[in-house]
Amino acid sequence: MSSQSLVRLLLCAAVMAILCGAAVRAHEIGTSRVSVLFADGGTYDVEIVTDAAALVEKLEASAGSPSPSGIHPIRLQSLLTHLDDRFRQRVKIAFDGSDVRPAIAYSVAPGIDAVSAPIATIRLTGQIPADARHFTWTYAWTFASYAMTIRRGPRENPATEWLEGGQTSAPFALMVPSPGVDRLRTAWRYLTLGFTHIVPRGLDHMLFVLGIYLLSGRARSVLWQVSAFTVAHSITLGLSMYGVLAVSPRIVEPLIALSIAYVAIENIFLSELRSWRIALVFSFGLLHGMGFAGALKELGLPRSEFVTALLTFNVGVEAGQLAVIGAAFMLVGWHWANRAWYRSRIVVPASMVIACTAVYWTIARLS
Repeated sequence: MSSQSLVRLLLCAAVMAILCGAAVRAHEIGTSRVSVLFADGGTYDVEIVTDAAALVEKLEASAGSPSPSGIHPIRLQSLLTHLDDRFRQRVKIAFDGSDVRPAIAYSVAPGIDAVSAPIATIRLTGQIPADARHFTWTYAWTFASYAMTIRRGPRENPATEWLEGGQTSAPFALMVPSPGVDRLRTAWRYLTLGFTHIVPRGLDHMLFVLGIYLLSGRARSVLWQVSAFTVAHSITLGLSMYGVLAVSPRIVEPLIALSIAYVAIENIFLSELRSWRIALVFSFGLLHGMGFAGALKELGLPRSEFVTALLTFNVGVEAGQLAVIGAAFMLVGWHWANRAWYRSRIVVPASMVIACTAVYWTIARLS
C-alpha cells in the first residue's frame, strides 16, 4: 500500500468515526444547563435541564442496575424519583463551604420530535443559611461542558460560568455585584461551541454542507453556494437571537431535514451549478440559521458580552463548515474529482445515502 493510499485510508477512518459519534451524540451541547436564582426571602432555586434518558442510564449504571427498558416520560420521571438518593450523591450545593440538602422535584417532558430524547427538569430549592456569603455548585452527572447562570433576582442580568462535569464552580458572592465577563474567554468558548455544533455534533448540518460540495468540486461552485448559505444563516441567527424572529423548532427541524434531502436529490439530476440552486441554498440557509439559534438559545448568552458571543459562535459555525468541505476535498475531490467515473461512483451514491437519511429524519421529526 502506497503512503498516499494509507493517508487516505486513515482520513476515511477518522471521518467515519466522527460521523458515527455524531449519530450517537448529535447536538450534545446544550443538553445540560443549570440556572440558579436567589429570591427574596432568602431562598435559592436551582433548575437543571438535561437529557432524561441519559441521566437515568447513568444513575442505573452507577447503582449496578440494568439500563431502563423504555424511555416514556412517565417511566423516566418515576425512575428519577426512585433514584433520588443516588442522584444527590453527585450534586452539591454549598454555602461558605458547608453542604446543604435541598428539596428536589423531578419532571420529564417529551422531546420536541420523535427522534429527540425526553427532557428532565429538576428543581432544587431551599433556604439560604443566615449570614452566608458565598455559594458554590457541583454537578457530576454530565461528561460534557455546560453553562450555569446565576441571578440574585428575577430582573438582574445573569452571571454565566461554564463548567465541566464534576467541576466545582468558583465561589459566587451573595452580597456584592457579579464580576465582569472576560471577553477573550467568552470569545474562545463560543467559537469552540460554534465549531463543535457542526463537527462532530451537527450531523444534519454536516450532510447539508457535503450536499453542497458534491454537486461540483470546483472551487467557484462551492464558493457561490457556501457564501449564499453563510449570509442567509447569519441573517436568521442574528434576528432570532435578538428576538425579531421566532419560529417553533417543530417547524424548523423537519424543514432542515427536508432541505438536506432536496439538495442531495438535486445532486443526482444536476451536474452543474444553476443560478436558482444558489437561491435555494440561500433560502435553506435561512432555515439552518434558525436551527443554530435554537441551539444557541439553549446554551445561553452572557448579556454583557452578547455580541461577542453571537459573532464568535457564528465564526465557529463557519469554521466547522469549512472543515467539512476541507475533509471532503482531501478525501475525494483532490484525487478523484477529475476522473470520468467520479460522478457515477461517488457523487450519485453519496447523494442517495444523504437523501435517504434526510427523508428518514423528515418523517421522524414530523411524527
